[in-house]
Amino acid sequence: MKLPKVLDLAAAITLHEAILQKVQAAGGIRMDASDVEVLTLPCLQILLAAKRDAHVWIEQPSDTFIQAFADLGFDWSHGMRELPEPVPEPAVESSLPPRDETVAVMDVIEESASAVGNLRILTIDDSKTMRDMLMLTLVDAGFDVIQAVDGKDGIDMLERENVDVVITDINMPRMDGYEVVRQLRARPEHKTTPILVLTTESEVDKKNIARAAGATGWLVKPFDPERLIATVRKVAC
Repeated sequence: MKLPKVLDLAAAITLHEAILQKVQAAGGIRMDASDVEVLTLPCLQILLAAKRDAHVWIEQPSDTFIQAFADLGFDWSHGMRELPEPVPEPAVESSLPPRDETVAVMDVIEESASAVGNLRILTIDDSKTMRDMLMLTLVDAGFDVIQAVDGKDGIDMLERENVDVVITDINMPRMDGYEVVRQLRARPEHKTTPILVLTTESEVDKKNIARAAGATGWLVKPFDPERLIATVRKVAC
């Protein structure tokens, strides 16, 4: 699969769908990144999510591609294996269909997901781009997701919706994330609801404010999809 020169939000949706189709149909996908000249955060997040699949390979990354990851503190090659030489499968007589590595990997993912049930997540963020990225990442991991556009909208939504985990931004109009956490902790039904703060802020004092308000955990944007999913599953147990 030849990646286009411009990988923006529109391309992110197409890229995500193409990766799913290729992996499901062929058990793997090659992505030629030699022509990439623009790599925006949405597509970078999609590619970070893709690295979780052992059957996705990046070939000939352009300087722009590599630098985009470096600018955000990521090594593009982390989890991206070199494309191996094909190895002939030995002939095996069996009444059962052959069990390949792809099936084994999917079994592990499904077992892990079932261990915590069909989780429902509320994401609260005033950035549509970030909401889209959270939606793609969390839905791809098997979670149900509902979205709120700011803190007030999130609080109102929880008046009528039941969720297992809340993920909230900090800097938002009408009501910031700190106040979201405080208001939820003041309600008996949300005394123990896991609340994760996801924000560009990384100062220790701001983390302490969130912790004092009752936040369960803190993740910094841009998020690593693998770490986000693992954290959601951990706090939901």
